[in-house]
Amino acid sequence: MKNNIYKIVFVVCLTIFSFYYTNKTIDIIRETDPIMKEIKKSNSKYIKKAMNAKVSKNTIIPGLTGKEIDYNKSYKKMKKYGNYNEALTVFKETKPTISIDNIYNKYITVGNNEKKSVSLVFKIENNTNIDNIKNINNILVNKNIKSTIFIDGLFLENNLDLVNTFINSELEILNYDNSYKEIYFSSAINYLNNVTGKNAKYCYADYDNEEIIKLCSKLKLHTILPTIKVGNYPYKEIKNKLQNASIISIPINSSTEIELSTVIDYIKSRGYTFLTLDELLNESYDK
Repeated sequence: MKNNIYKIVFVVCLTIFSFYYTNKTIDIIRETDPIMKEIKKSNSKYIKKAMNAKVSKNTIIPGLTGKEIDYNKSYKKMKKYGNYNEALTVFKETKPTISIDNIYNKYITVGNNEKKSVSLVFKIENNTNIDNIKNINNILVNKNIKSTIFIDGLFLENNLDLVNTFINSELEILNYDNSYKEIYFSSAINYLNNVTGKNAKYCYADYDNEEIIKLCSKLKLHTILPTIKVGNYPYKEIKNKLQNASIISIPINSSTEIELSTVIDYIKSRGYTFLTLDELLNESYDK
């Protein structure tokens, strides 16, 4: 009986050793392969270090993932090809140590300035003029401009047909009948999620508001404070303050209706692209 046990143990140990030795041999062969050497030699040309999110007092600016060569996947692709081919290089993201993904109790005031993009943000409250909403939305649709619209939960429930016309816009909840009672606010978010098929991600604040930041942090929602908060003269105010990754809050009124096309054309002429908030604040380097 003991002899059988010893034999079994011996066979198991031999199998493990053989597996380990085989893997080690494969690793050595791969590492000394000219293809792998060329792949590793080119890494310094492509490597991009991840940028941590910047936290300052009560604000946070998104970081940015880095990238580096995925040696194993690149090697497998090139080995099938037969030799080193730079076009077959495979990359992987590297995550920042500090990220907005797990920090909700700070205001986001701007996106990462590596992004030559902006996000237009509009607020729809219960007293917002319906005609202004329709006309401004038509401008966005006709110019194929992405935007983010924060909408009152009660307005959403009562004007679903109108809301469904916002085809280029990301929708978020602003408040519920101008209040931030958790039971109503959460209910409005769930309703919005069902309407859009997407999870809400952001809250909106015009100023440092403890009620908003506490509620939104509890619900795992990021709260934004706009980089540029437009008043009565959209074109002039945006022209003077425009910068990379700006979050631009624009009122829905007659002034905006008149100037929005000009504003969009000006921002485009400066080389900026238009993104939703989710795209602008995403920390992935390829977004």
